[in-house]
Amino acid sequence: MSGADHMNIEWEKVGDDWKLFRLINDRHMSVEILNYGGVITKILVPDRKGKRENVVLGYKDHRDYEKNPHFLGALIGRVAGRIKGASFELDGKRYLLEKNEGDHHLHGGSGGFHRVLWEAKPFESPGEVGLELRYLSRDGECGYPGNVRVHVMYKLNNDNRLMIEYRAVSDRKTPLALTNHSYFNLTGNLKGTVHNHLVQANCSRFAELDHELIPTGNILDTRGTLFDFTGGRRLGDGIAAGSGQNRIVGDGYDHYFFFDGEEGKVTVKDESSGRILTIRTNQPGMVMYTSNNLEEGLELAEGKSRKYLGVCFETQASPASLHHAGFPSVLVNAGETYYRWTSFQFAVEGA
Repeated sequence: MSGADHMNIEWEKVGDDWKLFRLINDRHMSVEILNYGGVITKILVPDRKGKRENVVLGYKDHRDYEKNPHFLGALIGRVAGRIKGASFELDGKRYLLEKNEGDHHLHGGSGGFHRVLWEAKPFESPGEVGLELRYLSRDGECGYPGNVRVHVMYKLNNDNRLMIEYRAVSDRKTPLALTNHSYFNLTGNLKGTVHNHLVQANCSRFAELDHELIPTGNILDTRGTLFDFTGGRRLGDGIAAGSGQNRIVGDGYDHYFFFDGEEGKVTVKDESSGRILTIRTNQPGMVMYTSNNLEEGLELAEGKSRKYLGVCFETQASPASLHHAGFPSVLVNAGETYYRWTSFQFAVEGA
């Protein structure tokens, strides 16, 4: 299909029931998405010289997304993040979930949304092209209560902005926290690590972690620490400096940051390419993860994986709210419409 603005959508089969959709705008940006896992496999955007390159991590062979132990580019649900003890209590009843990371439950479990074949429908509307994904997560799936109808929209416009909208309705009260797990690398085609990515974020608090990467319940002030990104900071500061909280996660960041105010904003800059990524969201916080524990040697589209090759901005509420006060709740009531959005807008310095 093609629109009046020369934007278009292409798709191809990459297996019996897998389809790869390509959203293309008329400013040389494109986004590739699989109906399996809702995975963003590529985002091509220009650098300061106009060279289009991929700025997310993706596998060379699409079938590697079947396992995808590092959740590259995937939709995450029902609950993004770690649930302590793989259990929670809700209205006096205890729910047991799969222990897929030690004694804990991570990113919805092995049968989470990253391993779902979504119903996919491309669409056009004025000024944008997109992909609509739908899935019915049935009561008891992966241990969670409620039949949940999930509806995710990827939208690309001519301002080089990718918008992801998440909508869901459950017939029972249940935890729900959806996000996308793309690893960004603005150097382009994985030419370098993210050490020199300059990140600015309106976050003055973050969650302290224990040695199993589970929030302790303590909420710490970022001021005067390597977790203060309010004025801008290179990711390499926390990777190299080795403070206690950075060391716990494998030298880097894998922490929940609380956004100040009603809208979260993160700006990411790479001086080598001139690329700038601006993230906006109505989510209450994010987990920023600098791929400290990314397995080495995976066959990615542009080369082999290694530590610090990407950075995730997992905008979400916090599953720590199931066990601790003071964290943004992941609970939704029966019949309540869950609605969250996050946008990723690309630009170049001086443009």
